[in-house]
Amino acid sequence: MYRRLAVWSIAVFFALCFAFPPMQAMAMPKSSVTADGKTRTGKVLETMNASGYTYMLVAAGSVQTWVAIPETIVKKESQVSYYEGMEMPNFTSKTLGKTFENIIFSSGLAETAGTAAESSTSKLPAQDDSFSAALQAEQKNSAPAIPPAAQGSGGSAVAIAPLQEISIPKAEGENAYTVEEIFAGKKALAGKKVRLRGKVVKFSPSIMGKNWVHLQDGTGNPLHNSHDLVLTTDMTLAVDAIVTMQGILAAEKDFGAGYTYSAIVEQAVLVQ
Repeated sequence: MYRRLAVWSIAVFFALCFAFPPMQAMAMPKSSVTADGKTRTGKVLETMNASGYTYMLVAAGSVQTWVAIPETIVKKESQVSYYEGMEMPNFTSKTLGKTFENIIFSSGLAETAGTAAESSTSKLPAQDDSFSAALQAEQKNSAPAIPPAAQGSGGSAVAIAPLQEISIPKAEGENAYTVEEIFAGKKALAGKKVRLRGKVVKFSPSIMGKNWVHLQDGTGNPLHNSHDLVLTTDMTLAVDAIVTMQGILAAEKDFGAGYTYSAIVEQAVLVQ
């Protein structure tokens, strides 16, 4: 019996690993990457603070990259390692009066040798310098400078799908919620039927007898992985389809092998 359980656990682990690859940053520029693939390293050529964020121009060889992190004291000419994040083109900082051709939004600095950076004790509101319209949740509070995997992840940190800049109207009905509302109200909604409308950004069939769907509607905070909601269903859905789904919300669901969800919708079905 124990041998059968062990074999089953190993099979599930590998199935999940192949079905849900680690989160990949979108269109990341080439630079040096640490062995675990989670951070990038370079020399700070320029730095400035605005509205609760620190903007750094980081050079890795001949490649220069603008990086935004929660406000941190960073020394010019120092070597820093920052956590990977998503890249946004043509981002305008209203406070700085500057448009960045490309900028990476990182959750913060990794530990660095020496005294390259010192965390700021202030937590200023982000106001107009949110990462973009897709990151409006960051306009009130800056995110802690910790790696994404260590944050209170909305979805599994290893299964999360990158943010898509979309805006999808909320579903209709008394039990209708946005992705952001579901994560925010997960404790009160646990065990209840919820309905949401979103775009299918990822579909993985036949894992542990279920199909796994990632829905996004443009709400939520990608720094906390609360922009991407996972649903399990018996139905087959096409990637990029806009659908309305309904199912039972489960909070703090742990499937093992590192796949833990603070919120997941189970037994989901299409709503016409």
